[in-house]
Amino acid sequence: MDKLISIIIPVYNEGANIEATLLAIEQKVHPPHRIYIVYDFDEDNTLPIAKKKLQQGLPIELLKNPVRGVANAIKTGLRKAGGDYLLVTMADLSDDYSVVDQMCQTMSQGYDIVCGSRYMKGGKQIGGPFFKKLLSRTAGVSLRYITSLPVHDATNSFKLYRKSMVDKIDIQSENGFEIGMEIVVKAHFSGYKVTEVPCTWTDRTAGQSRFRILKWLPKYLRWYFYALSKNFRNKF
Repeated sequence: MDKLISIIIPVYNEGANIEATLLAIEQKVHPPHRIYIVYDFDEDNTLPIAKKKLQQGLPIELLKNPVRGVANAIKTGLRKAGGDYLLVTMADLSDDYSVVDQMCQTMSQGYDIVCGSRYMKGGKQIGGPFFKKLLSRTAGVSLRYITSLPVHDATNSFKLYRKSMVDKIDIQSENGFEIGMEIVVKAHFSGYKVTEVPCTWTDRTAGQSRFRILKWLPKYLRWYFYALSKNFRNKF
C-alpha cells in the first residue's frame, strides 16, 4: 500500500508561480498525496489561485501560519500535516518533482530522511547567486567528509521526512531555510537513517526570492558548528 505524502509549501505572494507549481506536482508526483499551502497573511496573492484549484478538486489544504516567517511556516506544515511522509518544497518551481517518486521508493527501504541533492553525482544547480551556491556546496561537502553526515547537500530545503521521526525532533529554527539543515543534522546524530538522491535545482523566473543570505548565514552556521561539536564529542 502506498504511503500518503503531505507536500508542504510555504508561500509569500507566489501568485505568479503557484498554478504552475501545482500542475507540476500533479503531473509528476504519482503516490497518493495532499498539498498543504502555508501562508502568513490573508492578502497573500497566492490564495485566490490556490482556492480556485481547491474548488477544481486538487487535494489542497490551506494553513495560516500563526507566527510569520518561512521557518515557522515550515514548522506549521510539519506539525499539522497528516500522512506518513512529509515533503518540503518551494512554490517557485525550483525543485525537481520528477525525483519525488524515487525519494518515496528510497524512503520505503527504511530511511527516515531522503534529501534532494544538488551536489552529489547526477545532481545539478541551474542559476542562482554564485556566492550562495559556493557557501551551500562548501557547507554540505565539508560536513559530509568531516562529520560523516551521509549527504552532500545538507542546506537544500527539498527533503522528504518520515512523519513519525519529525514528531520526535525538537525544531528550534525560527527565521529562515536553515530549518532543513537543523533537522537533517539532528536526525543523523540521533541515530536516524539519512540518505540522498540527485536532483536538479533551477532558479526562479518569476516572483521575488525570500532568501536573505547575509541575514540567515549565522543561522546556518549555528547548525554547522552543532554538527562539528556533535561529531567531536562522539569521537572523544
